[in-house]
Amino acid sequence: MPPRDNPTARQIRLGSELRKLRERAGMTARDAGGLLSTDAARISNIEAGRLGISDERIRRLFTFYQSDDEALLAALCTIATERRGTHWWDKYRGILAPGFLDIAELEHHTTGLRCLQPMTFPGVLQTEDYARALFAGVIPQVPPEEVDARVEHRMKRRAIFDRETPPQFEAIVHEAALRMRVGGRKVARDQLDYLLQASEQEWITLRVIPFAADDFIEVTQTVMYATGTVPQLDTVHIDTPFGGRFLDTAADLDRYRALLSFAEQTSLDADESRSFIHHIAREL
Repeated sequence: MPPRDNPTARQIRLGSELRKLRERAGMTARDAGGLLSTDAARISNIEAGRLGISDERIRRLFTFYQSDDEALLAALCTIATERRGTHWWDKYRGILAPGFLDIAELEHHTTGLRCLQPMTFPGVLQTEDYARALFAGVIPQVPPEEVDARVEHRMKRRAIFDRETPPQFEAIVHEAALRMRVGGRKVARDQLDYLLQASEQEWITLRVIPFAADDFIEVTQTVMYATGTVPQLDTVHIDTPFGGRFLDTAADLDRYRALLSFAEQTSLDADESRSFIHHIAREL
């Protein structure tokens, strides 16, 4: 089977975790290849997510690396047995950039989400008109049919809240995002009203960092922290004007957990935040 041209972020993560296990065990790619009767190049492709691997081979590698982490083993075997074409976002493959699909996949598999939003609202809490205004205003502009596909995809991401047990979702939004009139006065007011409705759900916590918060100044990037089924699969996604980045090193995870915790400490509590949003909505 030839290497994948565009492995998903989740496939890349599977390979990355296998590489971490090998390196902690002090083994080389050649050592792992010898166990699986293959060469170092194939092991490198597996660890880069460009080639798949069976759950049976993952179990053999865990034994070889002397890892007894059964929870991580089960989680990686689950990823290994997943197949493309079985989820709703797969219909957008070849229509939207891979990053859109990777975000939907990350949210689908998470057990909890925390996000920091300095200038916009979380994608899963955006109204259709608000999302359309955002996508129509990107530079360089995208064709109308792609704007439609992006908006449709974003609305479908709300499916994570339709589960029998939805993931806990905490959004920390800066006052700047609340006051920006994306799409005009009506669109902005409808968006704020939708935020207030969503925040009434027991699995959604919405907090606001007001301009008056003196201590918190780290508002330069959108951050989403997705909790994995095991701690080793926690993932940070950073959104930038030039595309998203997925981070999973221990140092990065520690850094962004600290950032989100500090943002929470400097934000208003949930009740105060709802009152704050309601006040801004009345001003529009």
